[in-house]
Parts: sequence; C-alpha cells; structure tokens
Amino acid sequence: MFKKLPGDEARNLVSTTPDTAVVFRPAVVKTPAIVTLVIWASRLIAGLVRLVVRHPVAVAVPVGFGVIWILYGSRLALVVAAFVPTMGLSWFLLERDSFLRLVGWRLLAWWRLVAVYRRHWQPVMTVSGLGRYLRGRDYLPHLLRIRCDGWADHVTVKMLAGQAVKDWADRTEHLAHGFGAPSCRVAVVRAGRLVLTFPRRDPLACPLPAVPIPETASVGPVEVGRCEDGLPYRLKVHGTHVLVAGATGAGKGSWLWGTIRGLLPAMRAGLVQVWALDPKRMELSFGRALFGARYAADPKECADLLDEAVSVMQERADRFAGLQRSHTPTPADPFILVIVDEVAFLTAYQSDRNLRQRITAALATLTTQGRAVGVGVMAALQDPRKEVMNIRNLFPDKIALRLDESEQVDMVLGDGARDRGALADHISPVPELGAGIGYVRLETSPDPIRVRAAYVSDTDIRTMVTEYAGVGR
Repeated sequence: MFKKLPGDEARNLVSTTPDTAVVFRPAVVKTPAIVTLVIWASRLIAGLVRLVVRHPVAVAVPVGFGVIWILYGSRLALVVAAFVPTMGLSWFLLERDSFLRLVGWRLLAWWRLVAVYRRHWQPVMTVSGLGRYLRGRDYLPHLLRIRCDGWADHVTVKMLAGQAVKDWADRTEHLAHGFGAPSCRVAVVRAGRLVLTFPRRDPLACPLPAVPIPETASVGPVEVGRCEDGLPYRLKVHGTHVLVAGATGAGKGSWLWGTIRGLLPAMRAGLVQVWALDPKRMELSFGRALFGARYAADPKECADLLDEAVSVMQERADRFAGLQRSHTPTPADPFILVIVDEVAFLTAYQSDRNLRQRITAALATLTTQGRAVGVGVMAALQDPRKEVMNIRNLFPDKIALRLDESEQVDMVLGDGARDRGALADHISPVPELGAGIGYVRLETSPDPIRVRAAYVSDTDIRTMVTEYAGVGR
C-alpha cells in the first residue's frame, strides 16, 4: 500500500521538512481582583459624573422624585409626579427656546445616542471600513458625545490612531445611509477628533422673502439669507473678494441683489459705491438708476469701467503707502464694490482679444491688490472651468450654487470641499426647492456652510429703485 522510498530520497525528505513549528506565547499576567474592581468603580463614577454634567435636568427630576417618595411617602410623590409634566408643558409653551436648550435637545440627544448611534455604531464602522478587525478583536473609532439642535445631530468622534480625515470624508455616503440621514458632513475639531453632522430636516426647503433693508448704514457683513441652523447669514464684502458660481437658474441674482440691498443705506451715506458690469443686460439693468454713471453693459464700457477702478485703487495705494495698511470707509474714500454678472462673457467668451486681455488683467489686478485699499470684486459665472475663469483662485471667498457635475464643486470651493459635504451637484433644479441655496467656503475656514439667499423679486427691486434712485451718483 505504501511505496518505500530509496535511502537518499528519504534522507532528503526528512532534512527539508521541519519537525515542529516554533510558537512564541506572550507571558500572561493575572490582574489582581482589587485592581479590576477599582477600574470598574472609577469607570462607573466617571460615567455618572458625565451623565449629571450633560443632562442635569433629566437627572434632577427622577432623583428628586425618589427623595420625596422616601421622605414624604407615595402620595406626595405622585402629586409631584403629576405636577412636573404640567410645569414642563407650561415651560415649553411660555419659554420654548430655553426649554429646548436646557431639556428638549438634551433628551433628544440621549435618545438618539441610545436608539440610533450606539445601536448601529459597530456594524456601520465595520462595513464602511472605518473600523478594523485584528487578531480576533474589533478596533472601532470612539463615539464621544452627541449634540442635537433644531435641524441636525452633531456627533463627536475620536478617530483611530493612524486614520486621516480623508478616510472619513470618502465615506460620508456610507455614514449617512448607515444612520438613516439624508447626508453627512465632516468637520475637524482638533487633532484626532471630528464632528459628523447628520441633518434630520431641511430648514432651507422653502424660499425666503427678501431681507428688510437695514436701518443703519454699514459696510458689512451684509445679511443676505439664512444658514442651515436657522440663524441669519451675513456675507462679508469689505476686505475680500467673492466668487458666485452656479448653473442657469441656480439663484445667482439673489446673492447679487441681496448684497446690493444690504448696502443701500451705506450707499446713501456715501460710504459705499457699487460699480455694476452687466454684459447680459438682464440682471443688473433693473437697478440701473442705483448705480448712476458706474453701470456698463457693452464690453468696451466694461473694460473702461474696470480700468477706472484700477486707477482709483492705484491712486489710493500711493496715498496710503506708509500711513495705513487697511481701509476704513469714509465719504472721501468710500468702499468700492465692483459687481460683475456673468464674468465669463468678458474673460472667455469675448471675441475681441484686446478687450479680453484688458478685462482679465484689470480683474486680476483688482483681486490681488484691491481689498487693502477698499476695492472689492463680486463676480458671478456659470461655468467654473479653468479655461473659462483662470483667476478664480484669486477670490478668497467662494459660493457654489447648483452645479451640473460633482467635479465642478472642487473647482469652485477647492480640493476636498465635496468630500466635506458640499454637495452642490445634488441641489434641486426646481426653483422653489433649490434656487439661492449654496455652499459658502470662506478664506478663514475650510469647512463649507450651507446657506440660502433670500429671494429679491422684481417688485422688491423696483421699490429699491424708487426709494434709493441716485445714491450711486
């Protein structure tokens, strides 16, 4: 049954085959029972302290009820138990904001933590690839805390050692679907810690009426709409340059007219001048009476107006040299905001090569040297490609409205903006649902902010013209 091998073959087989595998086993040190008890007791005390600190009202109510039950009996405890919901309802009806801040959102955060995030944390982390399984043990990112407000859950997470922010930014869709949210955004708190934002509803789903004209003259920031958390959004125009990019019908006009509307009192006071370039002759022409002689529609007139702005900028730079490093608006030296609607028509689609070069050179000069002397540029365009707008990186603050392709989001807002949650290509093309909605990325922050600009109707513009005509003279 077995074939006998020759002597040499048998010796070779024995010599090349290891007799036994060497196994290294680490030394096992048994932890004393007293040390284990101390560790568990310290964890229990730390957990109770965190519970009291994070949910003081929710802890005080049952503890107080139990103390009354022990000291005064069950009857008084039941009376108090019936009184507490009535008092809470009265508090909610009379002071809703304080009730939600101190009680409501804390209870919701506790419920969402237990029912949603802790329940699904391990499978979501494992399936999405953010957790690791090594040597029979799961290594998962640590869920630190959750904070709720009126529109979203903000989950603070401690990353695994060796993970990068990009690892999380590339898996925002996995996280959103895993926790039942429409989207997910990633923001860095500090080294090793992130905040994941999971919206529960969309406060920007309905169009916003035009923001009332300010009563006092101010150069900004200008209130143009509302943030996702319900707070007013104020756009900075003095001391910066703003680029607004969006497809046709995305609502670029709301941002332009919202800015002009907020600057009208300052224009009347002589602190601001708005110079309007309107090559389409459709948007800014409605308010031509507001701009006076500083309105241009013909490409040659636009080039001349930009050259004039460069001359004013250079004259101010000569006067300010060695005296001041920043601009303070005064009637003698007002803040000049150059608004260009559809800038690509002047920089890329202009058939006259000389005009195109003049306009591009003037815009590049203004965006590189103008903000220190009080000359700002606010430009709007539809196509954000480099060959269409080769100076887009000279705009510190950028706004991405509805875009046609996902690659265009990073073209406008910078690399990694879409991975951080700026889903401008997912904004609805229906005007009532998506017009004016955009993601703002400021020079001072890499995290995009979702904002909706208030809609300034034709009636609002006519009212503005009637009341403020001639302020641009």
